Amino acid sequence: MELRQLQYFLRIAEAGTLSRAAILLSIGQPVLTRQIKALEEEMGTPLFHRTGRGVTLTEAGRILEQQARRVVETLRDTEVEIKMLRVSPAGRVVIGMPPSVAAVLTTPLVHRFRRELPDAALGIVEGFSGHVLDWLMTGAIDVAILYNAPRLRALATDPLLTDEIFLLGPASDPAGLGDGAVAAKRLADLPMILPSRPHSLRVMLDRVLAKADLAANAKLEINAMPSTLHLVEAGVGYTILSYSCVHQQVMDGHIRCWRIVQPTMTRSLVMATSTQRPVTRVARMLMRMAHQQIERVIDEGHWSPAGI
Repeated sequence: MELRQLQYFLRIAEAGTLSRAAILLSIGQPVLTRQIKALEEEMGTPLFHRTGRGVTLTEAGRILEQQARRVVETLRDTEVEIKMLRVSPAGRVVIGMPPSVAAVLTTPLVHRFRRELPDAALGIVEGFSGHVLDWLMTGAIDVAILYNAPRLRALATDPLLTDEIFLLGPASDPAGLGDGAVAAKRLADLPMILPSRPHSLRVMLDRVLAKADLAANAKLEINAMPSTLHLVEAGVGYTILSYSCVHQQVMDGHIRCWRIVQPTMTRSLVMATSTQRPVTRVARMLMRMAHQQIERVIDEGHWSPAGI
């Protein structure tokens, strides 16, 4: 299968007749007929219904049309991006993300953005996923990184990872949890430092405990990750969070980390843009940088602990 054949196929599907497609493509109709016949032979099935008034797509043709259009558009976009590499893009792009992601992403992302896009400007805002989604929908930001993003027609999402939630506590482990995993229902007995509802972590924990007719023992409600971690390290209580936020504190022995089981608690992380507005070249380049940096964090073992 050749790219040229796909382009011919799409033009015929749009034109509705071989003769009209041949005129639009500036080629002879016999040449076009041979190319489509070769494509159908390779597919092993007819792609068009021939009628006295033109052609229509078969069921196989409709499937190929969707995939072929995606391939052609991707190659066209790639060609444009490669040609534009000679010019350093300008413009401003704003990305929003939850604090737990910003803790590991902001610094390396800023350094790389400044190095590779010296003529562009970058804005970064932090907030709960619900707030970040609102900012994206209203046009306040261009790119969003979200937990558990809703399925919306106005939202184009790219999956990044499945994020496991861990129990974090003081190095002294005052509750005597010891080594090994901790059952989720055990969290109802611990003095917890938690965000207030409707923060997704609090909603997730409340739902898990409610299934066992239990409730979280929220000694403190704090909607600020740095303050929460300072209090955990100081021995005030326990909390739940992504491991990536505390990798260094755990490695340095300032905070302990336990895997939560029965059930394991996870959430999906995605990168999102609005389908209601065009995505600029600077925004696409920023998204690629963010995606690659998150992959690097995963590869380095900073997103999930080893041996827990």
